[in-house]
Amino acid sequence: MAVEQTPITPIHEFAPAKVNLYLHVTGKREDGYHLLDSLVMFADVGDRITIEPSDTLTLDHAGLFGNALPDPSENLIMRAAMVLQDAHDIDAGARITLTKNLPVASGIGGGSADAAAALRGLCRLWDIDSTSDIVMNLALSLGADVPVCLRGRSTIMRGIGENFTDIEDGPSTHAMLVNPGVGVSTPTVFKTRSGDFSTGVDWGACQGVTLAERLRPTRNDLERPAITLSPVIKDVLNALAGLEGVQLARMSGSGATCFGLFPNAEATQAGVTRLKSDHPDWWTTATVFGP
Repeated sequence: MAVEQTPITPIHEFAPAKVNLYLHVTGKREDGYHLLDSLVMFADVGDRITIEPSDTLTLDHAGLFGNALPDPSENLIMRAAMVLQDAHDIDAGARITLTKNLPVASGIGGGSADAAAALRGLCRLWDIDSTSDIVMNLALSLGADVPVCLRGRSTIMRGIGENFTDIEDGPSTHAMLVNPGVGVSTPTVFKTRSGDFSTGVDWGACQGVTLAERLRPTRNDLERPAITLSPVIKDVLNALAGLEGVQLARMSGSGATCFGLFPNAEATQAGVTRLKSDHPDWWTTATVFGP
């Protein structure tokens, strides 16, 4: 299908860090996919996607972690763009630029968020409904985290990443993200996990309690296997737990990024200053998890 690429100015999409505030592995399907129950929230830090009309489909890298990315032909963004083209018989191209501000393979959905942002932007460029079942199914085919990143809302994510229950009363929460500079393979973490499966969480409302209090009975089932593979994750968790004012310290996703929850911006920034002084080689940033 030929499309008229009417936008003159570039299309910009934000790809926020996706944080798993808890992650329970509840089962495993016969096809090998694990079943999850996880509270997902999005930070106000992330990567950025710029899309411009073009006759061909290209991807350029920029940003702090741009050099850590694989060849553009192997990037999930390019796969997302091509499956969207094929599904809608698009013969137009696009010039995509990824400004990579988040660490690579870090458990905060960077690649999935980038692919989701590219899908949103390309749908705008090519006049496609990004909320359609076709696009959502394409997102799931790209990876379990891509659909939740495409939606971009605080959610309880279940199944293999296709079932959502939005959090209506999810509070904005001050937090810190810390990555020790190691990449962790998600498939390897899942293979290393052992023991019984966990039960799901009856989340309910957060009224009358802080998010940290509500999260304490939960956990991240991938934390222990990730630490087995990358012991420095334990160092990050211990450093976070030792900061003044921290309410909860936990790993996100399959690691190695960890987060700490704080009562306010001042306490968060004080923690960031302390960790940057103690561990200047770690990637550390203050953020807010939004509803």
